[in-house]
Amino acid sequence: MYDLLIKNGLVVTHMGEKKADILVKDGKIAAIGSKLDVEANEVIDATDLIVTPGMIDSHTHITEPGGGYRDNWEGYLTGTKAAAKGGVTSFVEMPLNQVPCTQNKEALEIKVNAGKDKLTVDVFSLAALTPSSLDDIKEMAEEGVLGFKAFMASCGDRSIDGDMENVDDYSLWEGMRRIKDTSLSLHLHCENPSITDKLGKLYAKERENTLENYVDSRPVFTEVEAVRRAIFFAKETGCKLTICHCSCPEVVDEIKKARAEGVDIVAESCTHYFYFTTDELDSIGNSAKCSPPLRDKNNLEEMWKRLFAGDILYIGSDHSPCTPDLKEGKAFSAWGGISSLQNSYDILFDEAVNKRNMSLSQFVDITATNVARYLGLKNKGAIEVGFDADFALIDKNKSYTITEDGLEYKNKFSAFVGREVGCKIVRTIVRGETVYSEENGVTDKKIGKFLFKK
Repeated sequence: MYDLLIKNGLVVTHMGEKKADILVKDGKIAAIGSKLDVEANEVIDATDLIVTPGMIDSHTHITEPGGGYRDNWEGYLTGTKAAAKGGVTSFVEMPLNQVPCTQNKEALEIKVNAGKDKLTVDVFSLAALTPSSLDDIKEMAEEGVLGFKAFMASCGDRSIDGDMENVDDYSLWEGMRRIKDTSLSLHLHCENPSITDKLGKLYAKERENTLENYVDSRPVFTEVEAVRRAIFFAKETGCKLTICHCSCPEVVDEIKKARAEGVDIVAESCTHYFYFTTDELDSIGNSAKCSPPLRDKNNLEEMWKRLFAGDILYIGSDHSPCTPDLKEGKAFSAWGGISSLQNSYDILFDEAVNKRNMSLSQFVDITATNVARYLGLKNKGAIEVGFDADFALIDKNKSYTITEDGLEYKNKFSAFVGREVGCKIVRTIVRGETVYSEENGVTDKKIGKFLFKK
């Protein structure tokens, strides 16, 4: 007896898409075929639905533990529920915003204990590379983190003990030398802080305090310069690099050039860089503030060209929530981060597949398969026999409007609120168990796991 039969869906595999049935047993895909005539404990009729591997969100911030400072930000309970509702079956968690940040074994244990019995979907972890964590790199790799994360831009609050700190050039170079020996990757936030921080202070005094002027304070060249410096260090050290949340085509082109020169480097971007433009930010408000910032219409169109060309390996959400009070007030002082985990997958599907005719196989590549392969996530990211039975079922023709009360976040606001989406996630399945359905909402069962490369 099988546990689950999904029948009559348009199934997207590495071979393309086809009408097929999927059998699941013990949380794994047991068979894929046409009109499978078998018994199963549960049968889901996926007629007129697209069955994809669930999104593996390559870039998510959860702020638990909050260390007494950020306890009311996004936690595992609400964050993983939002993921489930959004078709995300697992995500790669960043070490920033947790207190303490995940830069050593003790902090990793604190984090895992904080999330115990709270996970609706699976969670992978990156460790922090900071000036004080160089001697922890080897041990963190042995603990099974997927890789490391560093900020070339300013980050963290120096008044909070244990908060994440950005790297200087020495700790970046030395960290890359040590990470290379682990065979893991370094994920970099690339902006030049000596320029962006100074411009931010100047523009806040000299210009109208708007999001459009905030974007001007973080010009494209400050992102490009940091990426070029990272590439130079990668050439010196041999470290494997992911450039996080690329916001502009100039950065993607630098990465493509470096790859042609033999550097092991890839580009990640985020749904919001393919959706919002600068001229609409002030009408949305501070919920749309992020860094690197959202840029103009031409920038957006050029990013789409590079995504279709395969120059951007995968897309994450960069879900970076906070409490509502931190989004109030003036643009330059508001928290920079977009709450996006719940809607990155369906909005990207609507924009890429429905509106721009991206193939389903490429869509699955950039949202699941590529990140699984690049980061070595065993049995994740594809609909193949033996893989985890992680699926998102999508109705490509069912429109809905994003509302605050429909959000699963702890703090129910997002730049996407009020937007109409031309498709809908109708079911999310993790290892063969439904964690979200349109009829019943998000399950109360906590079947998610912290997963490590051991």
